[in-house]
Amino acid sequence: MGKIVVTGAAGFIGSVLVGALNKSGNKDIIAVDDFSNHAKEKNLLNKNVNKKIDRNEFFDWIKKQNTDIDLFYHIGARTDTTEFDKSVFDTLNVGYSKMVWQLCSGKQIPLIYASSAATYGMGEHGYIDSHDIIKQLKPLNPYGESKNEFDIWILEQHERPPFWAGLKFFNVYGPNEYHKGRMASVIFHAFRQINETGKVRLFRSHIPEYNDGKQLRDFIYVKDVVDVMVFMKNHPVQSGIYNLGTGKARTFLDLARATFRSMGLDENIEFIDTPRDIRDKYQYFTEATMDKLRSEGYDAPFHTLEEGIKDYVKNYLIPDKHI
Repeated sequence: MGKIVVTGAAGFIGSVLVGALNKSGNKDIIAVDDFSNHAKEKNLLNKNVNKKIDRNEFFDWIKKQNTDIDLFYHIGARTDTTEFDKSVFDTLNVGYSKMVWQLCSGKQIPLIYASSAATYGMGEHGYIDSHDIIKQLKPLNPYGESKNEFDIWILEQHERPPFWAGLKFFNVYGPNEYHKGRMASVIFHAFRQINETGKVRLFRSHIPEYNDGKQLRDFIYVKDVVDVMVFMKNHPVQSGIYNLGTGKARTFLDLARATFRSMGLDENIEFIDTPRDIRDKYQYFTEATMDKLRSEGYDAPFHTLEEGIKDYVKNYLIPDKHI
C-alpha cells in the first residue's frame, strides 16, 4: 500500500484512523488538517505520518506532486451542530468535499468520506441507508444539511472515483475527542460532570411516549468506526453510502449508569428540562440499519455500550490518555 491521504487527521476520528492504519502497516500517510488548534496536537503524538499539510494548502500542494495516492480518507469537516452560519458549511463541508471528489475522480483515487446520521433529521423516513430516500431527508441543522447536500451531489455525478463510500456516522464516542468542547460525546461530558459534581444531568422527556432518560441513540465506539474504515481499505465492497452505527439503540440512562459503574461509583442522576431552543428539534430515537454493511462481508461484532464505555473510561479518561 502506497500513500494514503487523511483529512481531519489531527481530529477525533481522523487521528484514531491514522493510528489504526499505522498498526496495519501503513506509515506513508499525508495528514491534512487545520494544525493551528494546539488542543489537537496530542492526537497525533507517536503516530507515523509522512507529511502534515494545512487543509488550505493541500490542493495547491497536490497539483505539484507526481506522487500516486492509493486511497483518500476525507474525514475532516466542520461538525458543530449549533453553528447556524450556513456559509461556514458551504465552504468547509460542501465546497471542500466537492474538490476532494473531483480530485479523486480525475486521478482515479479510491475515496472514503464522512457523511453523518445528522442527515436523517427526525427520522421521518427511518434510518435506512438507501440512496432512494436521500433527496427526501430533512436534516435539522446546517451541519446535517451540508452533509446531505454533498451526498445528493455525488449521486448525481457521472465522473466518479474507482471506488467510493460515504459513511453515515451515528453517535461516535471515544478517546481523542478531548479537544471538541461542547461537541464531544455525552460519555465524555458525563465523565467530566461526575468528576466535578458527583452527578450526571440528563434531559427530561417532553413527550409522553418516552420516560425521562429513556430517549434512545445509536452510540458507536470510535474503535469500531475505524475498524470499518480499515476493512473497506482491505476488502472490496460496493461503492455507495453506508450507515455506521451499531444497529442497537440504547438509552441515555444506560449510558449514565455504565459511566458510573466504570468509574466505580454509585449512580446519581438528575433530570433537567431540555432547553426550549432545541426542544422541538430534539431526537428521541436514532438507530442505524446495518444490513448493507453486513451484506458486504463486515461481520465483526461492535462493542456494546457497556464494553465501549468501560474501555474508554478505564483506559483513556481516568488516566487522561490518548490512543
